[in-house]
Amino acid sequence: MTAEAVRGPVLVGRGASAGAFAGAAGGMVWGAAMVSLGTLPDVAVLAGSGAPWLGFVLNMLISVTVGALFGLLAAHQRIRSSELLFWGLAYGVFWWYLGTLTLLPLLSGSPMTWSLDAAQAAVPSLFGHLYFGGVTAVVFALLQRDGLSVAAGHLRPRTLLRGLLAAGIVAGFLVAAFGAGAGARLGWLPAVALCMGIGYPLVFTGRAEGTGPAVVRGTAYGFLWWIVAHLTVAPLLADGRLDWSQPAVAEATTRLPPYLLAGAGIAAVFGRLGALARALFVDDVRQRTRAVGSRGLRVVGYGALSGLVGGVLFGFVWGVVDVMPTVAKLVGADGDVAGWAVHLLIAQGIGVSYTLLFRGRGYDLVSGVGWGLSYGFFWWVFGGLTLMPAVLGVPLWWTPPTIAADFASLIGHLAYGGALGAVTAWLEHRENPWWLARSEREAARATARREQVLGSAPALWTLTALIALTVPVLVG
Repeated sequence: MTAEAVRGPVLVGRGASAGAFAGAAGGMVWGAAMVSLGTLPDVAVLAGSGAPWLGFVLNMLISVTVGALFGLLAAHQRIRSSELLFWGLAYGVFWWYLGTLTLLPLLSGSPMTWSLDAAQAAVPSLFGHLYFGGVTAVVFALLQRDGLSVAAGHLRPRTLLRGLLAAGIVAGFLVAAFGAGAGARLGWLPAVALCMGIGYPLVFTGRAEGTGPAVVRGTAYGFLWWIVAHLTVAPLLADGRLDWSQPAVAEATTRLPPYLLAGAGIAAVFGRLGALARALFVDDVRQRTRAVGSRGLRVVGYGALSGLVGGVLFGFVWGVVDVMPTVAKLVGADGDVAGWAVHLLIAQGIGVSYTLLFRGRGYDLVSGVGWGLSYGFFWWVFGGLTLMPAVLGVPLWWTPPTIAADFASLIGHLAYGGALGAVTAWLEHRENPWWLARSEREAARATARREQVLGSAPALWTLTALIALTVPVLVG
């Protein structure tokens, strides 16, 4: 038996034990939240009891088991410790769907409805599972041999300064954009953004990445901070207890879009500042990042065509809810024909931006659709909920009723993004398939594809899709 054959099971075994310990840490945090929420008896129902202490014990046993499974998966996939946070968050949401909405009613003898009402009643459990997944992933990462060294490397003074500078730029832009109404719209976000900037290097791998992937990562990062700052710290400071009920969460969604935009902005500016530093201060050209397979104007053509295909698909969604006349008003026109023209022009423009920001990232259909869906979700927040009402001269659609009413637009943006990513990947592969390593550049592309799969990119795609699916649950 070879050393590699022995080493594999040993690593998996260590992963399971470390995952169990990390799951216990995540279970403690989730259990503390359930104490504040008064939901421990809901878990004790599994043992035919309503005793809170029994609910806590069962929660810990489940957490250790689920944490060990996470450790097994992370060790088997050889996921880097610096990439684990978003995997943990996606893992937590997955277990909310599988555990709270499916297994818990089955095991407790309750009807499993999978209805909107059932999901809204389980909203507190959703945030608990997110905390469980995030804490489990962070503790598991720290338990790895390189965990502490990676964290220390990301906390270098110049890296923290870059994060703080990125947060300051984004916070200043948001305050300037809202002017006198910044306080009402943003709340404590400008101050929280500074904490987001300092913390961002901890969830960033340190490897140079394009602006597009950074925006996707930052959007998920902003969602995490909305939960931590607005749904956890703020109520604890105000009332000394958590309130994750659906009505309270629906009211808090007023702050969700600016947090998502702040996270995306911090990630994008952080990356650009890093690129600027490399351009100014790094003499070794091998350390300067260049996109693999950039093709100049042909990339613009791919984006326009892909955006047109996605725009037609999106247009049918908007046509069903009769939004095209509203789109036409963006340029002072009226009618469905003008709406279609404006819509398709915008779709092609966003398509071009996608190919410029994500060129060389769609290594296959899955990655193309993943990045496209994530980019479509970002544009729903940035374009559908923010830019469109701003151009129309109406209040931003950041309130629970307007977010709920814009659900058709969310579906359209996701369909548009998925089609955009798929068509772009297909066009790129027709000309230059990544699997044919005919040159050093193509070999580098194949290596980068494997790096993406081993990194947090699939977790980001999954998490973005799950966030989009929970939006109607949050706003009711």
